[in-house]
Amino acid sequence: MTAHALEPDTDSLHGLFSPDLPPALTVDPGDSVRLRTLDAWWSSGPYTGGPVGERPKVPQHRAEYGHALTGPIAVRGARPGMVLGIRIDQLVPDSWGTTAAPGRELNARYGIAETDAVHAWHLDATAMTARNQHGHTVRLRPFLGVMGMPPAAPGTHLTFPPRPHGGNLDCKELVAGSTLYLPIPVADALLSVGDGHAAQGDGEICGTAIECPMKRVDLTIDLLDDWPLTAPVASTPAGWITMGLGNDLDEATFRALDAMFALLGRLHGLPRADAVLLASVTVDVRVTQIVNGVVGAHAVLPWGAIR
Repeated sequence: MTAHALEPDTDSLHGLFSPDLPPALTVDPGDSVRLRTLDAWWSSGPYTGGPVGERPKVPQHRAEYGHALTGPIAVRGARPGMVLGIRIDQLVPDSWGTTAAPGRELNARYGIAETDAVHAWHLDATAMTARNQHGHTVRLRPFLGVMGMPPAAPGTHLTFPPRPHGGNLDCKELVAGSTLYLPIPVADALLSVGDGHAAQGDGEICGTAIECPMKRVDLTIDLLDDWPLTAPVASTPAGWITMGLGNDLDEATFRALDAMFALLGRLHGLPRADAVLLASVTVDVRVTQIVNGVVGAHAVLPWGAIR
């Protein structure tokens, strides 16, 4: 196993998914990578006032870009039909972050259509707290909003919608100590990560979390070839998680549950009917996010719930 490092620079920063992007780094299964990420808005420094979109960006930013991503990371031997395992070993947020409400349609529904409210946060990674300019303090629970691979179709693809092979999942349970499993859509996997969140509630209801750079992200990357996976699954401190994506929460929920029933069969050798009945008394269904066009739900099987 080899330890690698990857900085967000001219070779690795990008704001679109594409199977045509050259890898910034190539690793073997079992290797680890230490990297940094920018905040989602490509900012070169903390928010200091004015509209969030007007603050200085790094030179690599382009107007058509989405989230600032670091990568792609190619994995030798990865091919479609296999599963990429991404173990999140450590996440250390930088000292600042920002929360805003950029969604016009959402803002109208919330009754804040004319808002220009922005919360600028000071992050203390030692105390694991954040404090905004109004004096409100919240706990940090950092994770990466985006971890994923490009669709197999050639050309460029937006970073905003989550997909079965990852991307903008915005699942707050993917903290350090988690392993995210994703079905691989393209040769060499081409993993990209970014969109650091210092803290977020389920739903990400205003469209943003505490968006922040990550000054340290430690990942261990592996391959599995014995799991016919079709959607994101994760082993987390909270338990096993299956994720569903859809045009509405009904669709997303039933896809998350379908994946959970399959997982229960894999873990416990259960026929589907028994998996459904046991899930009804042990599994929690939660809203992942409602703000990315494609909405997300996740089903949680706590550790020890079935013995």
